[in-house]
Amino acid sequence: MHLSDLPTPALILDRQRVRANTDEMRARVHAHGVALRPHAKTAKSAEVARIAVGDKGDALAVSTLREASYFLSQGFTDLIYAVCISPDKLDMSAALATRGADLKIITDNFAVAGAISNHDGNHRVLIEIDCGEHRTGVAADSSDLTELAVTVERSGRSKIMGVLTHAGHSYATRSPDAAAAVAEAERVAAVTAGQRLRNAGFETPIISVGSTPTATHGVTFDGVTEVRPGVYVFQDMFQVGIGSCCINAVALSVLASVIASNSERRTVMLDAGGLALSKDRSTAGLDFDVGFGQIADLSGVPFPGLRVNSVHQEHGEVFVEDPAQFADLTIGSKIRVFPNHACMTSAAYEAYNVVDGGVEVIDQWRRCNGW
Repeated sequence: MHLSDLPTPALILDRQRVRANTDEMRARVHAHGVALRPHAKTAKSAEVARIAVGDKGDALAVSTLREASYFLSQGFTDLIYAVCISPDKLDMSAALATRGADLKIITDNFAVAGAISNHDGNHRVLIEIDCGEHRTGVAADSSDLTELAVTVERSGRSKIMGVLTHAGHSYATRSPDAAAAVAEAERVAAVTAGQRLRNAGFETPIISVGSTPTATHGVTFDGVTEVRPGVYVFQDMFQVGIGSCCINAVALSVLASVIASNSERRTVMLDAGGLALSKDRSTAGLDFDVGFGQIADLSGVPFPGLRVNSVHQEHGEVFVEDPAQFADLTIGSKIRVFPNHACMTSAAYEAYNVVDGGVEVIDQWRRCNGW
């Protein structure tokens, strides 16, 4: 099937670019002597995950227990649920372990640590470290760190496995050097916390860090055992803007149709609006702004100056600066939109229509949506 035959809007994934992105990250991380644990929340797809982990890989990070269950059913057993767990989810966590998952959960809270200790399950626990984002986690030098570990292991059933941190504030950087500085702070926080736990008598086989900017630009990962980037598998226009990749690496796009045209207002309307593209405007703070997405032709070649300027629920408005471009945007014609945030855009769709560097759809890969 040709892309032009698909009903729109539709989610398009270029397998060739996914392979290039994942091969590059795997080679980079392994060159530093650490393991790669792709964060599967971006793709939510077993097919993408298998490409990302490589021939013998099994380790993934997930953002929901639904994802954990899905990936376990697809043969992935080494999983980290990389969101602070709440006590009501401990039964589900334990059930996944019973099914064969080597599932690690995380916490930064004494009440939750106590609930983990009192639960009948044998939970494997990472303490989340705040390395500067100030979203969740305890400081690496906090007295709470070792006390949390003591609380988790108090009953003798659950066990501390190490520490985990995420430099989400790396997304606020605007240069490779700035991202590298955040990566170093991320590394130091995790390694420091891990060493403090070891000094207190706890085994810490896992020292886990990661975001796409820090994994891409980090200079050293000494003392770290694994890196957990996620969006790198697809890349997006925001990652292009902060220097994590070039536009030719963006593997995800939305296929849309032109549904209206007005030469006097110099606009065309697409059938891809806020629901199809998301309302993420992350490139607004960058040196270049692609609105709600960069417009490209069916083969993925960007149209200079064309972006989705505004969105309604099911409408995307494109301002056409060059009147000659109306010839490529006739009503019924189809284009592709490279999104600002691949994770958010993908969430609206049940499946990827897969191409392999061209315009022929070669497969369809399902996604695991919901919670």
